[in-house]
Amino acid sequence: MEPGQEVGGGVASTMLIPMRFVWPYGGRTVFLSGSFTGWSNMLLMSAVEGCPTVFQAIYSLTPGYHQYKFCVDGEWRHDESQPYVPTNEYGIVNTMFLAVDVPPPMVGSAIPYGSNMEVDNDAFRRVVEVSDGMLHEAVPRTSEVDLEISRHSISQFLASNTVYELLPESGKVIAFDVELPVKQAFHILYEQGISMAPLWDFRRGQFVGLLSAMDFVMILRELGSRGSNLTEEELETHTISAWKDGKACLTRPVDGQGRPYQRQLIHAGPFDSLKDVALKILKYEVATVPILHSINQDNTFPQLLHLASLSGILKCICRYFRSCASSVPVLQQPLHAVPVGTWVPKIGVSNQRPLAMLRPNASLNGALNLLIQAQVSSIPIVDDNDSLLDVYSRSDITALARDRVYAHINLDEMTVQQALQLGQDSFTPYELRSQRCQMCLRTDSLHKVMERLANPGVRRLIVVEAGSKRVEGIVSLSDIFKFLLAG
Repeated sequence: MEPGQEVGGGVASTMLIPMRFVWPYGGRTVFLSGSFTGWSNMLLMSAVEGCPTVFQAIYSLTPGYHQYKFCVDGEWRHDESQPYVPTNEYGIVNTMFLAVDVPPPMVGSAIPYGSNMEVDNDAFRRVVEVSDGMLHEAVPRTSEVDLEISRHSISQFLASNTVYELLPESGKVIAFDVELPVKQAFHILYEQGISMAPLWDFRRGQFVGLLSAMDFVMILRELGSRGSNLTEEELETHTISAWKDGKACLTRPVDGQGRPYQRQLIHAGPFDSLKDVALKILKYEVATVPILHSINQDNTFPQLLHLASLSGILKCICRYFRSCASSVPVLQQPLHAVPVGTWVPKIGVSNQRPLAMLRPNASLNGALNLLIQAQVSSIPIVDDNDSLLDVYSRSDITALARDRVYAHINLDEMTVQQALQLGQDSFTPYELRSQRCQMCLRTDSLHKVMERLANPGVRRLIVVEAGSKRVEGIVSLSDIFKFLLAG
């Protein structure tokens, strides 16, 4: 009886499971045929975009035993890396057994997930193992072929598109004069709701750097280390230029005359590729890169066109591959199955960086120190059960510019919870305040996570347990790009 055949006025409930077949060995024209097609029909396989030697086809199968082989440029072939058996009628064929309640193992071999033929259905990507009376969700593994295909496709796309893809039709970019007082600059950052701004030096006629929320973090720690409450006058006397010079003396190596080496502004041009910009952001560990366009050959008086970030580049990736996700098979993997992000032990594939968390009653000074020491942009705030309450990020520090709060606080006495409340109206309900915590589940697909990270203003997602909101990990924009552009 064929699947879907009517029986007694109804429809047979035969289960069909989409399967993905892959031929990764090249050829001009590749067909798939097997017992599921009656060996009479041949299915044309399509070349994976960006990987002309890899062909794939999707076909829905019923549970049970199946045989198949490939016709490559008119010659019958089988995949020697998969289980195969000789037959009297069809020669050597590949074999598989598709079960109903577990992911499909290959006959005669224990094939891990990520082989050249996989279940293309999330429900069949999860295996439940019983150990010590406990249920454990097995972590599916990503095949090297799929990973190579995915990275190649994304790399080719980024290399063939320029920064012009990021430029909005309209908008504004705020820049600061380096002689502007630091206090005034951070008031502007807070009022405009931005976390950084390029710096313009009129004397040199150049953009010379960026002022970011991390600068404010370091300023508060520097002044707070003197053992007294911060005063507004101390910030009033600091121009951006004076702060940057002082910071250079503290953090940069010096030359033979004891002067700090000058660090050049990391920037890009409108004709640079998206891949070059992404790699530049990762290499120099910056959040954004100014896009400058010089109208004359000596590079004076450049035009500031845009601030490029990984978020904007990721949005381009998601928009392009939304209609051809099959060319990036790793995007369908659950988040915890790929080596991306920072995780608590035994939950996901960690990048070896410890997962930093804070309690609401932790001191603000401790939070600022942790932001710098852990080299992260935000820290989850959790209760005694490690359930997510809020997030404290570098950009939250600019809330201290509101009503000149920085002049009246002690960093060791103010808690993280109190600091977060400074940036929120007292009448704002907790439900609305908690919306600033961008979350996801470990079972969400990598594609779904990337779509969320591509939204403006989102730099990281907190991975939580469904129901309890217990923090299990954190994944950032830089984590995604380090994974996709590795190698």
